Amino acid sequence: MPEPKVGDKAPDFSLKSTSGETVGLSQFKGKKNVLLAFFPLAFTGVCTAENCAFSEDYSKFESKDTVVLPISVDSTPTHNEFRAKHSMKHHILSDFKREASRAYGVLDEDKFFSKRAYFLVDKNGVIRWKHVEAELGHSRSDAELLGQIEKATATI
Repeated sequence: MPEPKVGDKAPDFSLKSTSGETVGLSQFKGKKNVLLAFFPLAFTGVCTAENCAFSEDYSKFESKDTVVLPISVDSTPTHNEFRAKHSMKHHILSDFKREASRAYGVLDEDKFFSKRAYFLVDKNGVIRWKHVEAELGHSRSDAELLGQIEKATATI
């Protein structure tokens, strides 16, 4: 599936969260901006550093009226162990069936996990900014992500 573009309505999904609930993008509509942060696999170096940073900076995202939803194809039990090992405060969504990764055009079909990608969805469910990493070992810093949120939501 092709990646949705900036200005497109964000594809909805329902994914199992480490909170024990099923989380859908539509539940935030009219309430919060959402930063979808697809990452390849738990317990890998860049993914661990990225998720630990999300956890440390979560209040900074909240202060921008934004929920961060990290998503990977790992199972919920794997995510629970990943969170516990690194004392993460935020929850992680499991795209075990690869439906969200496909809907956003970021599933690497050969490797069967998602590329590292970010989609900022505003309170109306519209994609305001996106970035797909060219290489798995690259990621955006929280400072850059927060700056993009600031820029994108200032024009809404």
